[in-house]
Amino acid sequence: MAEAQGLMERLENAVIRLESLLTDSQRAPGVECGTVNGINGGVAPYIEAFDRLLNGSVAEFLRNSKILDGDVKTHAEMVRTAFQAQRAFLLLTSQYQEPQESEVSILLKPISDRIQEIQTFRERNRGSKMFNHLSAVSESIPALGWITVSPKPGPYVKEMNDSATFYTNRVLKDYKHSDLRHVDWVKSYLNIWTELQAYIKEYHTTGLTWSKTGPLASAESGLSTLRSNQAPPTTPPPPPPPPPPGPPPIFDSESAKDDTTASRSALFAQLNQGEAITKGLRHVSDDQKTHKNPSLRAQGVLVRSPTKSHTPSPTTPKTPPQQSHCPVLELEGKKWRVEYQEDKNDLLITDTELKQVAYIFKCNKSTLQMKGKINSIIVDNCKKFGLVFDNVVGIVEVINSKDIQIQVLGKVPTISINKTEGCHIYLSEDSLDCEIVSAKSSEMNILIPQDGDYPTDIVHVVYLQKEFPVPEQFKTSWDGSKLVTDPTEIVG
Repeated sequence: MAEAQGLMERLENAVIRLESLLTDSQRAPGVECGTVNGINGGVAPYIEAFDRLLNGSVAEFLRNSKILDGDVKTHAEMVRTAFQAQRAFLLLTSQYQEPQESEVSILLKPISDRIQEIQTFRERNRGSKMFNHLSAVSESIPALGWITVSPKPGPYVKEMNDSATFYTNRVLKDYKHSDLRHVDWVKSYLNIWTELQAYIKEYHTTGLTWSKTGPLASAESGLSTLRSNQAPPTTPPPPPPPPPPGPPPIFDSESAKDDTTASRSALFAQLNQGEAITKGLRHVSDDQKTHKNPSLRAQGVLVRSPTKSHTPSPTTPKTPPQQSHCPVLELEGKKWRVEYQEDKNDLLITDTELKQVAYIFKCNKSTLQMKGKINSIIVDNCKKFGLVFDNVVGIVEVINSKDIQIQVLGKVPTISINKTEGCHIYLSEDSLDCEIVSAKSSEMNILIPQDGDYPTDIVHVVYLQKEFPVPEQFKTSWDGSKLVTDPTEIVG
């Protein structure tokens, strides 16, 4: 009876083992096997959800970027690499416990390097026809830093998405009636951040968490994991055969051991001297003491002991000089480029056409006058810059600038001010219906001509115009059905 019972137990164990082997052999291809929280099995659910995001909205964005080709396609490939680096980091957090903060910084470096690469590409291609596309990506790609935000990473991604819409709106304005491929590109790109917010809300509402039971992550093990898991898993090719081993190193272990022992013995011998250890110190006479010898203080020279060798103290490193750029004032296709102008108050553009645009970048302490009629003007990263123009049929935009003065001699429908400190706009009688749109800006003033007398000299215009400040502070209240926002009036 006992033998029959033992035989039944052996048969049951054999059946259980066969069933487990059958389950492993039928596992779907492409599913990565590993350790999740110390338990053997597939990847964590939030890794699978991130893979769906990569294969969905990110893949669609890559397809639309490939259609547009050129700089947009190159930029999109950088975005793909950045998302792959983030996928690898997420996989790392599902398998390892959180290391020290210094180690985490090293593990995050691949992602930060990809973000920096994307932003640098945009800066190097400011003359690109797709500059608005590049800017939309460059301004919002820091959203991948949500993995370091706690406790609410979702709103951080939304803030970065809002930064992109400033430039995607320009793309839509330029192409919505002429080339719908750009419209599809905008939709697919913004959809990435929308789906990423939903992903964070479902799996990482209060921030990214590490494994609780896996091994402790380190820079060495983490970077190897990142390199081997940069993309959704596929069957890797077999590794090449290792090179033949080199000759074994020759160590003079006996001599090294003797030197170490001798040094250690000498150290303990000095420590065991007790009070006698001070006998080796050199006596300093009064004439060598700066607090007793005023002449030494006047000379500013320290008397050095001959028994001590002194090394010169390292000098404070000098700040490297800023890279200088050649000033630019030229017509490139249909775009006037005015860049890197310094202390130039006689800049003049006279040969303008309706289809031309002007891009003014990093001009300091300069003044530009544009005659005729032009489509639009952009002032970007300028300081103490003056702009005088006749007529603009589109929009005048001021971005990331400081101390800007704009004088309108004719008409302009819209002036946009974003991220700017100090902007004075002198309107003419024909441009009083101009709309001023501002965001994240301060010290904005609009000057309106008085008594119908409007001079053309910007130097004296301030005496004949009345100044009106643009509100910077607002009050929002709930009226029972919606939010109502009004500018506040400062009484002083």
